[in-house]
Amino acid sequence: MPAGPSELDEPTLSEAGGIRYLHFGTEWVQGAMDTKEPARLVLEYTRQMLAWLLFLDPPAAPRAVGTLGLGAGSLTRFCLKHMASRVHVVEWNPQVVAVCHQFFRLPEPGRRLRLDVADAGTWVLDPAHHGQCSVLMVDLFDALAQGPVRDSVEFYAGCRAVLGEVGVLAVNLFGEHDSFPRNIANLDQAFDGRVVVLPEIDAGNRIALAFTGPALTVEPADLLARAEVVEAKYGLPARAGRGPSCGRRGASASRQRCSSEGPTVVGSPLDPGGDPALLAPQGRGQCGPA
Repeated sequence: MPAGPSELDEPTLSEAGGIRYLHFGTEWVQGAMDTKEPARLVLEYTRQMLAWLLFLDPPAAPRAVGTLGLGAGSLTRFCLKHMASRVHVVEWNPQVVAVCHQFFRLPEPGRRLRLDVADAGTWVLDPAHHGQCSVLMVDLFDALAQGPVRDSVEFYAGCRAVLGEVGVLAVNLFGEHDSFPRNIANLDQAFDGRVVVLPEIDAGNRIALAFTGPALTVEPADLLARAEVVEAKYGLPARAGRGPSCGRRGASASRQRCSSEGPTVVGSPLDPGGDPALLAPQGRGQCGPA
């Protein structure tokens, strides 16, 4: 596992059809933003990452929604716009943070937004962070896209400690990669088998949800009713359907090329010269918190 961002993880930008894309020097899409609607979730997998809303309301202060891996800031912008919760972001690449502030409408840290430039693997093991976040959304791929850069049992156990007694973890995985079964096995071990894997999307992403808290048996009718609330309140396709997007196959670094009509990498912004239904999870163990 890499000890930190490499020279390959230098951000570059492209733009097509009103969508601005983040890359790491290749055609692979790391994140995206609609320049007219910055809080809209452009990439399909980001909408699936919010499947935790089917089981848990956004937390009230002092607890927060946590995101490990900033990408283009899509999940952060969405949560700040649509929720009253505090948002705590951990990103290890200071260049990504700078690009998001300059080109992806990421606000400066303040009363509701905290941003730590740190290795998520170290951050989750710090007891000072344990119990801080009721939700963690984990999106930790680098430019090589060889699976998440932090995926050990120790890391996922640290995520569980950050969630505290009741919480939900959402992890972006690459279903077609050798790292997928290892991640699921490690999640199962860290969360005592309380893991749900959502259906794979066209881009190859698989979102896994892991739960802490008392066991919960959810009737289909109750889940459908909750999905209707999520759709009405947050505009997410909680029951069915998928929106148009240029998909990824990774996490903080997506791993699906855009189509031939899609964006082209145009150089580093720091160097001017240079949805399937959320209600169709494949269950693994018990579902999560009350």
